[in-house]
Amino acid sequence: MNSRQPIPVVVLAGFLGSGKTTVLNHLLRNRGGTRIGVVVNDFGSIEIDAMSVAGQVGDSMVSLGSGCLCCAVDGSELDAYLEKLSAPIHRIDVIVIEASGLAEPQEMIRMLMASENPAIRYGGMVQLVDAAEFDTTRATHPETDRHIAVADLVVLNKTDRVDPAERARIKGVLATLRGPGTPVIGADHGRIDPELLFDRRPWTETRGQLSFEDLLAEAGHHADEDVHHEHAGNAGHAHTVYESTEFVSEQALSPRRFIEFLDRRPAGLYRIKGFVYFGVPGHEERYEVHAVGRFLRFAPGPWGRGEPRLTQLVLIGSGTDGPGLLRELEACREPAPQKGSPESMWGILRYVARPAETPEGRHPAEEQAAAAEAGTP
Repeated sequence: MNSRQPIPVVVLAGFLGSGKTTVLNHLLRNRGGTRIGVVVNDFGSIEIDAMSVAGQVGDSMVSLGSGCLCCAVDGSELDAYLEKLSAPIHRIDVIVIEASGLAEPQEMIRMLMASENPAIRYGGMVQLVDAAEFDTTRATHPETDRHIAVADLVVLNKTDRVDPAERARIKGVLATLRGPGTPVIGADHGRIDPELLFDRRPWTETRGQLSFEDLLAEAGHHADEDVHHEHAGNAGHAHTVYESTEFVSEQALSPRRFIEFLDRRPAGLYRIKGFVYFGVPGHEERYEVHAVGRFLRFAPGPWGRGEPRLTQLVLIGSGTDGPGLLRELEACREPAPQKGSPESMWGILRYVARPAETPEGRHPAEEQAAAAEAGTP
């Protein structure tokens, strides 16, 4: 990854035994050339989780063996580890924090948002839920509901250990607990597609970005590999098939209509990535867009020399209506972007990475955390 691009930091959360280390190991084994930095946050003095992944990430792994990240008074310890991993010499593409089973995700999100390290950015929070111990976990740890509400993506793990009726019941409960628009995906043995969280190939060194051909290749180059796009459980269990939809437009997009499209995106649309051209006066840059679940961010940057002004998007999901998504995106086209007002970009700029803030001075993820903490949807 080009050192000028902030490294996304993904938080992998879930209570003890939910399968976080299994998911992490799966991501590491199926990273497709992506360089992953790992922060393993063990609770207690014996770092069993750290040892189980150490052989796969080597010097790129650091461990906070003293307890939860959220227990740090000012987050300086986490900042030091992230500074180490984000050093250009490591050429890390993404950092995954495996949180302690007793960690508070809201506090971890706030630490990442408060970090002054320009080399990193918050990349979303994934909450693992143990299907086999769902009711027991909620009874023992009532804060489970709050953690689910603040997540950007909920993974219902160990679906192979419950029957279809029980899976349906749990998903029904999760639908009442998750935040608006937060998708819930099923998995067994922690097998989720890495594409749902991060790009599985490094960005090109020459241009500092993926070409559209690279984006398409990422979305489809392993379509025939069951371990990635078709997650099969035991005999008789359903599997999840991921589909990708590609959209290209030589015409600029309306920022208002595009943000409306994102606001109403279906729960089955897990990942959106690519570049958007708005062409509004004062905002002619290329806007990189990145969405994981309901987490969304834009990052403006210069166009390359001779690079055509295009919108190029890849959308990855399950059970989505590809033609319908394309029709909605086509309706976002703007024939006269030069007549647009700067105010039309406000909805987009709200999700621009540091130093942009919400009107209340908080990143949207922090607003989500605060709302969940207060018990509001």
